[in-house]
Amino acid sequence: MSKIKAVIIDDEKLGRDIIKNYLVRFDVIELAAECSNGFEGIKAINDLKPDLIFLDIQMPKISGFEMLEIIEEPPVIIFTTAFDQYALKAFEVNATDYLLKPFSPERFTEAVNKAVKQIEIKEPFAVKAEALVKTNDEREGYLDRIVVKMNQKISIIPVSEISYLEAQDDYVMIHSAQGRFLKQKTMRFFEEHLDPKEFVRIHRTHIVKLDKVKQIELFEKESYRVILHSGEKLPVSKSGYQKLKEIF
Repeated sequence: MSKIKAVIIDDEKLGRDIIKNYLVRFDVIELAAECSNGFEGIKAINDLKPDLIFLDIQMPKISGFEMLEIIEEPPVIIFTTAFDQYALKAFEVNATDYLLKPFSPERFTEAVNKAVKQIEIKEPFAVKAEALVKTNDEREGYLDRIVVKMNQKISIIPVSEISYLEAQDDYVMIHSAQGRFLKQKTMRFFEEHLDPKEFVRIHRTHIVKLDKVKQIELFEKESYRVILHSGEKLPVSKSGYQKLKEIF
């Protein structure tokens, strides 16, 4: 078979160097690039179309899971991670393989051989990547940022800059200080992963950041809406009104 094109994505030079040293024994693999952050990694994947990537999970700019959400055609991936126990649970079900740092040459060889077999039979990774993202979405904890990709541009939106979120069919429109962005998630996902002390779902179609609310007004008989400091007006359901009454 022709050589397998590989890319290493890891913010730590030592981590990249270890993988490079271990890869020397695999004649079938050609190292096409090494990247020190997720932005470089996404560009390398788009430009080089590698067959295999070694992807670190904990990276400061964009994490490995955030990368998975915006890579359109993911290659076969061997994940590398230091301590994320929830990620390990997801990998055991859906990943090609993962390497828990520090890993031995023998464990590395096992993972690479598994990936090579997957590449040889041309097993698509996209379904597994989607399942990994879905499993990761089920973890507990609140978001502090949201990564979106629109028109080939990647933006990181701090949760503190969000005014409100609006349901848009299979997407959610995020209204923020940086502008409006579509994210392929559900309203339920954001309701569960935004701090309820800061965000409240006021309607089937809207989640609002509480400090952006200027006032609540009667719109029609038994119908209310909120007016934001920006002047925008959002619908409020009966249950949403009760939530706001309790808070304010």
